[in-house]
Amino acid sequence: MSSPAITAVFVRLKLSLLRNGLRRSGGRKAAYITSAVFALLFAALQLIGLIALRGHAHADAVVVLAVAVLGLGWAVMPLFFPSGDETLDPTRLVMLPLRPRPLMRALLTSSLVGIGPLFTLCLLAGSVVAVARGAAAFVAGVAAVVLALLVCVALARAVAAANVRLLTSRKGRDLAVLSGLVIAVGAQVVNFGAQRVGASGLGELTPAADVLQWVPPASAIGAVHAVSEGAYGRAGAQLALTAAALAALLAVWSRHLTRLMTSPDGSTLPAARERSSTGLARLLPAGRTGTVMERSLRYVWRDPKTKAAWVTSLAIGLIVPVFNAWQGTGSVYFACFAAGMLGIQMYNQFGQDTSAFWIVAMTISSPRDALVELRARAYALLLITLPYATLVTVLTTAVLGDWRRLPEALGLSFALLGAMLATGTWTSARFPYSIPQEGYKNVAPGQTGLAWISIFGGMMAAALLCAPVIALAIWLNITAGGDAYAWLLLPAGTAYGAALTVAGLRLAAPRTARRLPEILTAVSKG
Repeated sequence: MSSPAITAVFVRLKLSLLRNGLRRSGGRKAAYITSAVFALLFAALQLIGLIALRGHAHADAVVVLAVAVLGLGWAVMPLFFPSGDETLDPTRLVMLPLRPRPLMRALLTSSLVGIGPLFTLCLLAGSVVAVARGAAAFVAGVAAVVLALLVCVALARAVAAANVRLLTSRKGRDLAVLSGLVIAVGAQVVNFGAQRVGASGLGELTPAADVLQWVPPASAIGAVHAVSEGAYGRAGAQLALTAAALAALLAVWSRHLTRLMTSPDGSTLPAARERSSTGLARLLPAGRTGTVMERSLRYVWRDPKTKAAWVTSLAIGLIVPVFNAWQGTGSVYFACFAAGMLGIQMYNQFGQDTSAFWIVAMTISSPRDALVELRARAYALLLITLPYATLVTVLTTAVLGDWRRLPEALGLSFALLGAMLATGTWTSARFPYSIPQEGYKNVAPGQTGLAWISIFGGMMAAALLCAPVIALAIWLNITAGGDAYAWLLLPAGTAYGAALTVAGLRLAAPRTARRLPEILTAVSKG
């Protein structure tokens, strides 16, 4: 079969994959159409906004940074969403008699079909219109758009081919949990950058744009701006740099593609040689308590859904207080956010076990067994949360330089953590729900109401339980001479949080023992 014929087949295959994916369920079709409409609407608004920038003194800096971020998005997309596009896995074509170069052309062309490439095309076209002045600049803009679009697509393909063995393995799929961390960090970075730009103007972007205009694919847009200024030599160098980057990416892609199509899959060999034990058990208490703690910690490390929740909570719990303190808009009390984010992990404890909870249920025959089970799960969470909450509080205090408030903030954090452990333990027994193992949903269909009651109801109850410690902190801060006794909030908050945790465990244990059949039914629905 000739190369054009192969390309046409792959384009039709891509369209068939998109069409057949929508036939699986009405919910998936509605979700896809809704996301497509919002993506296209955002692309249209973005195109209009970029066109409106035309003639602005710093338009070139804005578009160069936008295209650079776009290229970064194409680079990380295969790592964070390996199942988002079935055609990203070339190992499915291993048994077909296809040579690498025709296969690359077919895959590259089919990659241009979809919402992502259309969104990219709109952004690149708007960027060219924003900076191009004169016929020569628009001619250069056509070449720049083509080159930049091909660089983005080839970058995604090269990254996917280089990591496809990893991404299709169990551990590789866990890499997607980092998306929560990237989103959390990226949102705060964008927020911080927007505040700086809002205070100082778009001129703040110029130093970064001066560097990124030599980094493909942003260099292609930099070339259009250079032609508009009459700097044809610089424009030629930037276009040549973009073309060289495209050639390099295609070469890397070709090399990895050839190896994938001709070499055996050894991605599971290292896993087979892993040690069966990490020695964690030797550091934990003996008996059931240590066993339950080890199981809970292994869930955090190995289960994709549990790991995703922990990574996101750890990231946001650190970023929100520290970034706000760095910007001078925060307070040491923002450090309580870390304890709150990690305290949420105590909610729906049995739902995290999914259908495997029946094994746990077989070992619980009395309220005493339930108490030991719940207490060990709380210990496992505290093993991470206590030092983490302390670290975030110290970092926030250090950034603000308000060391006088450190004992107060720590006391409030520990009290909040204890309250969330207490309410989380109780709601785990009273409002359990299932967490589906496949897909991105965190609640099984029909159980959304239970999840809302469990999490948000528990959080409101935790806030009410913390009211005495909060009232004490307010009273000490408004009373004359109260600052001298503010350090008492640390032992008081710690003792109060510990008492709440113990009370919550003792109240939840009998209920857990009585409701084992209902809990097992609820958490096994996914």
